Amino acid sequence: MSATVNHLRELVNHLLEQRSAKAMEASLRKLLTPSEFAEVANRHQICEMLKQGIPQRQIAEKLGVAIGTVTRGSNYLKKLEREAQSETKE
Repeated sequence: MSATVNHLRELVNHLLEQRSAKAMEASLRKLLTPSEFAEVANRHQICEMLKQGIPQRQIAEKLGVAIGTVTRGSNYLKKLEREAQSETKE
């Protein structure tokens, strides 16, 4: 197993150990720069807006992000959908 995989697993476990939203936010703020933290929050917001059916261009304009960033979120949600569908077929 690569070091990167081990590091990712350690990060996920660290985040799962947080007992409250406040502790999770504090942990993320320690790990990420302010711009990285804002970017993660933006990406989450993009996915939420896509789930609501808001058009990609409108999301990009409202959040002030590139259309490619919104498309990346859309592709991620489509991938999750495909995975969920394949799991139900098994």
